[in-house]
Amino acid sequence: MMRDTWDTFCGFYKGKKVLVTGHTGFKGSWLCRILTNMGAEVMGYAKEPPTNPSLFYGAGLGETMDSVIGDIRDLEHLKQIFEQVQPEIVFHLAAQPIVRDSYKDPVYTYETNVMGTVNLLECVRLTPSVESCLNVTTDKVYENREWEYGYRELDNLDGYDPYSNSKSCSELVTHSYARSFFGDKRCRISTSRAGNVIGGGDFANDRIIPDCIRAVSAGNPIIVRNPHSVRPYQHVLEPLFIYLTIAMRQYEDEAFAGCYNVGPDDRDCVTTGSLADLFCQAWGDGAAWVNQYDGGPHEANFLKLDCSKIKSVFGWQPRMDIREAVTWTVEWTKAYLAGEETRKVMDSQIHRFFQGEMV
Repeated sequence: MMRDTWDTFCGFYKGKKVLVTGHTGFKGSWLCRILTNMGAEVMGYAKEPPTNPSLFYGAGLGETMDSVIGDIRDLEHLKQIFEQVQPEIVFHLAAQPIVRDSYKDPVYTYETNVMGTVNLLECVRLTPSVESCLNVTTDKVYENREWEYGYRELDNLDGYDPYSNSKSCSELVTHSYARSFFGDKRCRISTSRAGNVIGGGDFANDRIIPDCIRAVSAGNPIIVRNPHSVRPYQHVLEPLFIYLTIAMRQYEDEAFAGCYNVGPDDRDCVTTGSLADLFCQAWGDGAAWVNQYDGGPHEANFLKLDCSKIKSVFGWQPRMDIREAVTWTVEWTKAYLAGEETRKVMDSQIHRFFQGEMV
């Protein structure tokens, strides 16, 4: 079944013109590598990678695809790229994605996450070649009431902090454009709200797994600032599989356009402390963490998603549990630190994931 899935994806994406915004980021780099392996003609549009080192440059992905460095806030430049590429499918991942950074620079966060979405959708509106567009948002778009059950697609959108709220606004912008300009279904538009992702090549600041890796690599204890917060952690390949599915299925049938949660099963919605435990077990070598709450800005304590819709519509089930996701992340990282060729490690994990080889 999994082999048939890879073949189905390749049969659809091979030769398709695909534009990915935010392609130099962590998720964007993995998505572009998958699409390239599927035979798509991939064009990326993003600012320079947000971290140094970066997965995009470390894996030499610029050698394997067309890449344009630009700012999603620059509407005129973005229009030029759309006119040049004439994409058939668009994945919108460009964003300012860090909660704490949104407190430091809320204006930039809103400009990027809200007006960036407006600019992207305006280009889609003006480009007849686009038939499928997916806006990638976050589980944090929901009004968080610290409920124990997962948030559903029909629950209120009202993120608390500037990052979360800007992504709520991005959702509303997308819904408005879909109703106002695409009622004829010329282009099918969806949003996907993913939980926290982990995986090889994430070098971001202020994320638990990259913080763990930096600490153990330097021989230091891992600092965990909020060990009791619950998050829906999943391996990065999980939501990317669904993004590819949504874009493909709505391209083929307008009935699949909509909004979708994608996250792990309830058993894999774990506390940050539990995630740190799993990392230390997978890493070995005496890795350990300490609780050091720093009194930082507001973040949700309890957050998970109800993914019953996407399971019902697409027959989807997560392929990894949280322990496997952490193990794959450590595997990738140790290969990277040992000097192995990063792109080959990516390709190996992509192949194993899509072929169902989880062990």
